[in-house]
Amino acid sequence: MSAAGDDVTARRRQTPSAAEAAGPGGRAAVGPELREAVGPEAREAVGPEARKARGPEGKEGVDPEARLAGGRGALEVVDPGVLTLVQDLGRPGWAHVGVGRSGAADAPALRLANRLVANDEGAAGLELLMGGLRLRARGPLTIACAGAPAPVRVGGVAVGMHAPVEVPDGAEVRVGAPSSGLRTYVAVRGGIDVPPVLGSRASDRLGGIGPAALAAGGVLPVGDPPSAWPPVDVAPVRPWPERPWRLPVVAGPHADWFEGGLDALCGADGYRVTPSSDRVALRLDGPRVVRVRARAAAELPSAGLVPGAVQVPPDGLPVVFGVDHPVTGGYPVLAVVRASALGVLAQVRPGERVRFVRG
Repeated sequence: MSAAGDDVTARRRQTPSAAEAAGPGGRAAVGPELREAVGPEAREAVGPEARKARGPEGKEGVDPEARLAGGRGALEVVDPGVLTLVQDLGRPGWAHVGVGRSGAADAPALRLANRLVANDEGAAGLELLMGGLRLRARGPLTIACAGAPAPVRVGGVAVGMHAPVEVPDGAEVRVGAPSSGLRTYVAVRGGIDVPPVLGSRASDRLGGIGPAALAAGGVLPVGDPPSAWPPVDVAPVRPWPERPWRLPVVAGPHADWFEGGLDALCGADGYRVTPSSDRVALRLDGPRVVRVRARAAAELPSAGLVPGAVQVPPDGLPVVFGVDHPVTGGYPVLAVVRASALGVLAQVRPGERVRFVRG
């Protein structure tokens, strides 16, 4: 838990260092177009484009009590745990106004949890950092948990992960700290129905867009249940990966700026993940990557970034960008983590080691 506490403490002071890691011009939100799109609080989208992306249901917000009166349930937050966020699969298509995609850090885990309760894979669920979450059901609900393996109890009875679980009205759901990994996901049948911003319910921690982190006493409305029913009783999952974590990478656009190119990153010792890591980026400590002489003082114009980009700032210590990465950055990109391994970035704890491998 101390590592997670360090992670959260670092998150509170993360924005300046994230901008610094992104390089000259790197930022999460720029220009008047963004201010017009999301407004001063970044909690409600305005303007024709935003309304179209968001849909009419997001215009006035959602009243949890009205949901209950209409026969739909809700989740009352008893204890939010270390950090719990509402996440879906993100908001693509807004990079031109400085808004990143964001979304679930371990998207495959959220997809699995949603499938288990027959939701659309992109339905909004909850992303828990190191557990500690307590919820009370308002109305009978069906949930499923996936991601980092954690103890789950419903009404005081232990239940399994990777399976749909019925939650009676008034029962309390508790999710403890995971035994491995960092982030556990909770899906509820019907999805978390908070108002969308720019077409998504994802919480972007760097841009400050989307719903705020859960707080005690809050109530999360649940959407209409899908017509289909859960197709399985339990989903088989792969064994949790052995350590050190392996990150397959391909050469980035500036691999030739560094001595040894991609091999300079793929050494046998690997790197240790520092406590300043979060949804924006994994910050690493280990062998420093050195530029070739011809590029020692070279500068780059700001360019677009993608999740998994391995950027090397002047100190030579790689930074691996996650789902809340800045839209642009100005330091050279040595490598890019394969899309199939991006979920790993969400589960590496501070202090653990990662190894980059050609893949």
